[in-house]
Amino acid sequence: MSLKNIICPACGAVCDDIQVEFRAGIIEAKNICKVGNARFKILANPHRFRQPLIKDRGKLKPVSWDEALEKAADILVSAKRPLLFMGSDTSCETHKIGLKIGEYLGAVVDSNTTIGNGPIAMGTQESGKVCATEGQKKNRGDLIVYWGTNPLESMPRQMSRYGVFPRGYWTRRGLFDRTVITVDPRKTPTSEASDLHVQLNPNSDYELISALLTLLHGKTPHPSVEDITGVPIPVMEQMLHMMKNCNFGSISAGVGLSSSIGKHRNAELAMNLVKELNNYTRFTLGVLRSHCNVAGFNQIASYMYGYPFGLDFMRGYPRYNPGEFTTVDLLREKDVDAVFVICTDLLNQVPADCAAYLAEIPVICLDTVPCPTTVASDVILPAVIDAMECDGTFYRLDDVSIHFEPFVSSSFEFTKSNEDTLKQLFKKIKEKI
Repeated sequence: MSLKNIICPACGAVCDDIQVEFRAGIIEAKNICKVGNARFKILANPHRFRQPLIKDRGKLKPVSWDEALEKAADILVSAKRPLLFMGSDTSCETHKIGLKIGEYLGAVVDSNTTIGNGPIAMGTQESGKVCATEGQKKNRGDLIVYWGTNPLESMPRQMSRYGVFPRGYWTRRGLFDRTVITVDPRKTPTSEASDLHVQLNPNSDYELISALLTLLHGKTPHPSVEDITGVPIPVMEQMLHMMKNCNFGSISAGVGLSSSIGKHRNAELAMNLVKELNNYTRFTLGVLRSHCNVAGFNQIASYMYGYPFGLDFMRGYPRYNPGEFTTVDLLREKDVDAVFVICTDLLNQVPADCAAYLAEIPVICLDTVPCPTTVASDVILPAVIDAMECDGTFYRLDDVSIHFEPFVSSSFEFTKSNEDTLKQLFKKIKEKI
């Protein structure tokens, strides 16, 4: 069986031009990067979970579907303050049911945003954002700035489909009609392929953006900024000249911008810079989201409750306070007594003290293959692979919704999708309260 235009659920690019050949249980994907190819291999992975598991005396044993759901419902209902961590490797429809479960239980609901690009979401709330779709960048963009990211290794097809190499309507020569700037403390494959590498000192993003704004306002920054950032003022002037004189420019920001000292203030200032640049040319800012549907959770949570991540329903209504109701802070302060991890490896993303606490409390995991989180779990529910075995919706890194259809049926008789799994679990929870 040969199929075309399949959606890839690997990263935020959500490529929709994948070719798949599926014969005798062997799957081969074409027109795809290594990250996406590994994701498609899970479909025929011999280690994939095929039935529910419950931990008994330190060892996981297979059980019936109803027994696993009962155990999971008991854990969540018995907890005084459970945490639902909504991973990005599943659909918006699953996120919607998860949020409803969290509201019903008075739980905290969070997502991968809190660990990755949460500060950029907070900066957007402070400053607003001038944005564009990836298609607009492909057709119009003649300057792209990769700030705190290395897409040649982390998201290869962003550059080949949208950012640098494709031929657009007004950029018909592809690479030869574009200029690339990389802002990164390290030398990376992306920086080596760039026209200008601004190699700043670690944790000096805020100072560099402030200096660029100062130059943009026609003034000269204090000479000390060169020592702080490690970037000579002439290089800053060169960078700003390139940004002011392009036809259509964009900053693609990664976690390097939001994870350095300054956090969301870095993102806020970068967005202010972009707004100022629009007095001279057309300039936008976007986020390179490494997780597939992390933008989807932000969209669904904001639409339903007004907040993008870290929602606390303990008082019967949603509250939002990053640093208090976000996953790492809750685990570090031991403010939750049960965790439901949905379609992501949480244990591998949090600090050691948070991971140690996860091993002490009841954990439910909905996932496809073994990972550190499943090792610490008391209940494991096998997950359906979105975009391969069920239909639904993803949001691309530029907040464009992409509908996907399956090319094979669900591997399980007891559930059709992760959305269906959460609906069944929700029914069990309602029966117990």
